[in-house]
Amino acid sequence: MTDMMQVARREIKMGFRNPWAYSFLALFCTFSLSLLVINSQNIVQGYSAITGSMLSLILYLLPLMTLFLGSFSLTSEKEEGSWQLLSTYPMGTMSFILGKYVGLSAVLLIIVAFGYGLMGFISGLIGINFDATTYFLFLVFSAGLVLLFLTIALFIGSLSRNRWQALTISVSVWFFLVIGWPTFLIAILGILPYLWIKPLLVVLTIMNPAELVRLFVVIKLGGGSVLGPEYYQWVEWIGRPAGSWLFIGVCLSWIIASILAVYWIWERGRSRG
Repeated sequence: MTDMMQVARREIKMGFRNPWAYSFLALFCTFSLSLLVINSQNIVQGYSAITGSMLSLILYLLPLMTLFLGSFSLTSEKEEGSWQLLSTYPMGTMSFILGKYVGLSAVLLIIVAFGYGLMGFISGLIGINFDATTYFLFLVFSAGLVLLFLTIALFIGSLSRNRWQALTISVSVWFFLVIGWPTFLIAILGILPYLWIKPLLVVLTIMNPAELVRLFVVIKLGGGSVLGPEYYQWVEWIGRPAGSWLFIGVCLSWIIASILAVYWIWERGRSRG
């Protein structure tokens, strides 16, 4: 536990010394103010065309930002020799991985909180109303994307030998999970028997954190009807009182499984020297 917190504190210090973090902070603040401008004409409440556009903008930016910062953090350990030094100390691999995850999560969530806080502060000053429930769900959407995509970023960083390789893989993964996902679903589900569509859709949705978090927030905003009949079961279980807890359980399972995979990769590399 002590080793993990030391790694996390080190990661937070390094994160806020990293020019990339401040670049993304400035970008996200600009992005948050753009959302404020979009909302300036009317109150954003529940699911609407404006809310859907705002969610799409967040979905494009945050996963890519998270993949870059997370994967670069691990590849820099390899390139600069920091991991070789740390591995000589009596520090467990799991403490190192968890410390990285906690530290990077703190950095990214602070960036997100600052951007939304700035948006809320300015909206209060100029008298632009923003529905509290919708605002909270936007925060949940952003935090969920950060926490889930960070595990993918650590996985990419574990497999990559340098930053350029991490950059290439990160952009490819982001494009597939965020931009190309609808096309992939149409191509796969279109050639399958009808009875296979719903079960496979559940599996594929859970495998894609972007789609998983998006569906949850859209349904909580009251937009379940736009998803189509294939997602009726999702609307039903997310709409239940225990739906939020079940969603949190799925996300925690996703995070735990991904961290265990990252641990296995680093432990294997450590045993090989």
